[in-house]
Amino acid sequence: MLSPEKEAVDEPPATAEATLAGASSRESGIAQEQAPSPLSTEEQDSVTTGPVATEIDTATETPSPAAEASLSVTADEGPRPQQLTRGQREQVRVRSDLLDRLVNYAGEVSIYRTRIEQQNGQLGFNLTELEQTISRLRDQLRTLEIETEAQILFRYEQDREVNAPLDASFDPLELDRFSAMQQVSRSLMETVNDLSNINNYLEELQSETDTLLLQQSRITTDLQDGLMRTRMVPFSQIVARLQRVVRQTGNQLQKQAELEILGAESEIDRGILERMIGPLEHILRNAIAHGIETPEERTAKGKSATGRILLQLSREGSDVQLVISDDGGGVDMAKIRKQAIKSGLLDPQAEVSDRDVLPFVLEHGFSTAQEVTQIAGRGVGLDVVVSEVKQLGGTLDIDSQAGQGARFIIRLPLTLAITDALLVELAGEIYAIPHTSIEGVVRVSLQELKACYDGQQKVYSYAGQDYQVRYLGSMLNVGQVDLSDQRKWYPLLLVRAGEHHVALQVDGMLGNRQIVVKSVGIQVATVRWISGGTILGDGRVALILDVTALVRSDAAQTAVRQPEVAKVEASTPEPGVGRTVMVVDDSITVRKVTGRLLERHGMNVVTAKDGVDAVAMLQEQVPDIMLLDIEMPRMDGYELARHMRNSEDLKQVPIIMITSRTGEKHRNLAMELGVRRYLGKPYQESELLDNIYSVLDEEAG
Repeated sequence: MLSPEKEAVDEPPATAEATLAGASSRESGIAQEQAPSPLSTEEQDSVTTGPVATEIDTATETPSPAAEASLSVTADEGPRPQQLTRGQREQVRVRSDLLDRLVNYAGEVSIYRTRIEQQNGQLGFNLTELEQTISRLRDQLRTLEIETEAQILFRYEQDREVNAPLDASFDPLELDRFSAMQQVSRSLMETVNDLSNINNYLEELQSETDTLLLQQSRITTDLQDGLMRTRMVPFSQIVARLQRVVRQTGNQLQKQAELEILGAESEIDRGILERMIGPLEHILRNAIAHGIETPEERTAKGKSATGRILLQLSREGSDVQLVISDDGGGVDMAKIRKQAIKSGLLDPQAEVSDRDVLPFVLEHGFSTAQEVTQIAGRGVGLDVVVSEVKQLGGTLDIDSQAGQGARFIIRLPLTLAITDALLVELAGEIYAIPHTSIEGVVRVSLQELKACYDGQQKVYSYAGQDYQVRYLGSMLNVGQVDLSDQRKWYPLLLVRAGEHHVALQVDGMLGNRQIVVKSVGIQVATVRWISGGTILGDGRVALILDVTALVRSDAAQTAVRQPEVAKVEASTPEPGVGRTVMVVDDSITVRKVTGRLLERHGMNVVTAKDGVDAVAMLQEQVPDIMLLDIEMPRMDGYELARHMRNSEDLKQVPIIMITSRTGEKHRNLAMELGVRRYLGKPYQESELLDNIYSVLDEEAG
């Protein structure tokens, strides 16, 4: 279950301070200071978003070390401090939890705006349909008027034979004489004109609404960006703390190590920074305990006595990348392999490469320490780091080279509240995959995809890199490979998890979206590759997948069990899935209702309003089956069926006739024209589907 925050925004506390520096006490009744008092270390960083600087005070009686970091964002350099105006020196103290809720509410506004945009788009589509319907009605009324006008002369001659009218001197072309039918047709034409005017007015309103939504989208984006900048703090705030951890750990283990940090001036979300302090400290302690050698060992290997740990912070698009590397001895693969076998994670008889063994250090409680100390051996392994990174919507990769050191690569979103993701369709459900997990998206032909699944082509090569092709649905156990729809192209997501490169096939892609990340219930959160959920514009819920963790887990299972590459299912799919059905009926309601029914069962639907329209469409596309009505303008169902039976290209198309004329005479004529099934209106959905499936089975047989 998603748990979006719906609580009301609290009023600012009574203790909130507003200090207006530089103003005289005569200008305001508020007690003001001539010069601001010195700030503590936690208060020195202020937020500048234009003319107003905002300070964020965590306001706790005993602040935790993680809460020591205050918020500091500078939008632009601006004038020097002594040149600042009064408005630019104003500062407001805001509680951090209130700011977090404001960011969440901004995300909720974005969700509702997306829903309104979708509904407005549907309204525009229906207005276009209404305009086309009015145009058809106007043409039909014009035809009716022409027919009724032709009867004026006949009625005039008839009236003269009965009795001479008072206005007998007027010719029929000089004075119109209207019957009741003509009066009704004129009234209908006026009604159609009124409908057309209303439709034009609604189209103008819809266009204006679309413009307003676009403007509101820009303002909402600016609001979100401003709130995000307010939450940003420099990474340098925790540099001293991390260096202290390295010094203390080195002293306890009699090792010498120094920490070098590159990119400390970069800014990161305050919430992410606070939650990453613990994992970063754990990685640093792990690097000294398991990676950095003692001074004697390093000297014997020709290295400097002091180990070097490098932490690099960089920005990649909308993501933040942390790389922690050391020049130690690297990860001991033999110890990891032995511990994995001892823990039951690895089959002793399995032939597993070192790169497949390395991810075992991320398992719960996994530790290679020989003795329990304050630094290592307590059963608290890197799984704690992985869990925290995953909850933040990031990824963790490990790389190690014997004798040269290990490297941890952490990719995190720039902010927790909103992230960019790719929406994909899989077995009828929609999933969101963050951009941080995807290297690229490609299209592959049906023939090449079949070759990959059949084993004829071992890998899919792209940009000089080989990718193992897998179906994402089978990895999630929600479906199996099905290529029966015979599409020309299929989408693949290129994903990398450490040394594993996998191309994940999905059923469809719905495009990029900026999603608001929501926490999921405890039952779903235990699934390792589900990092959260989001609410789509139409109100549906989409789970956020951590495909990197999924690929890593699947690779470990593949290495142990050695399963075969997934094959295309040999079983025959549902007869109607992927088939093209043409619905020919003059009723727009019948076309829409029937089309939606067939689309729900996986069929592709093409509609035509009468026989002439169907003949034109048959020149471009030949359907697998046709649903045909009898009574239609311009060309009825019998004429269309006769035309198709006399055509070499169309005579093999099976026809199911659906009509309100259920008499035996109509049925016999249809059967003589080669109609396969004859149904009456209104039809039962199950009956129609059964007849479609049976006809398709007969064609396949």
